[in-house]
Amino acid sequence: MKLACGIDIGGSGVKGALVDLTTGTYSGESVLIKTPSPATPDAVAQVCGQVLETLGVTPEIPVGITFPAPIVHGRVPFMANLDPSWAGIDVVELMDRHLGRTIVALNDADAAGLGEAIYGAARGVPGVVIVTTLGTGIGSAIINDGILLPNSELGHLEIDGHDAETQASAGQKTVQNLDWVTWAGRLQRYYSHVEMLFSPDLFVIGGGVSANHEKFLPLLNLRTPVVPAILRNTAGIVGAAFEAARESRA
Repeated sequence: MKLACGIDIGGSGVKGALVDLTTGTYSGESVLIKTPSPATPDAVAQVCGQVLETLGVTPEIPVGITFPAPIVHGRVPFMANLDPSWAGIDVVELMDRHLGRTIVALNDADAAGLGEAIYGAARGVPGVVIVTTLGTGIGSAIINDGILLPNSELGHLEIDGHDAETQASAGQKTVQNLDWVTWAGRLQRYYSHVEMLFSPDLFVIGGGVSANHEKFLPLLNLRTPVVPAILRNTAGIVGAAFEAARESRA
């Protein structure tokens, strides 16, 4: 069994698991540790070390870590969901210093997109796949033939004078008490715009609301096929583990 480890750093918890790279499933139970407060780089790195120790991750197992921020050549340009002291941090150097090992760092939506493209709803689909996660905001990942174009942030496209996620996210559906038909109309405007810009081969829609996909996906009228995500809340960890393993072989 070929294994890699994925760790997903979130605002409330740091979750990790060993991943069977053949199946894209967890090998054993996952580990969840509360995100420290304040969530400074050193404090979060120490928690990542606890996750690795609890999982029994040995030095030869590649480790990928996701962050709720863009990652540009291993560095965080800005951070909205953890402590602001993350801005400018080289996360590869940080983790090497705390963990004594080289890690692969990814944006959390990018990792989830990779998970779906390699093991999930987009497995085996050639060409351009756009994975979006509908939650408090709209996360996005662009995958071309299994290769990630990082840090796309398509939730922040300006459409009709608005930041897209302020109109079409699942969070806004809840806040504004939108019914499924009204919200689907907003999704139609959003995905039509993304379709025009990228002409993708497939849309994969994830996030917790995708569990109710039958209530809104049939209401969308797009040229591009649209399917719900499969991996759900394991996608980020699975995608991070996959990318860590791929880079370790490069």
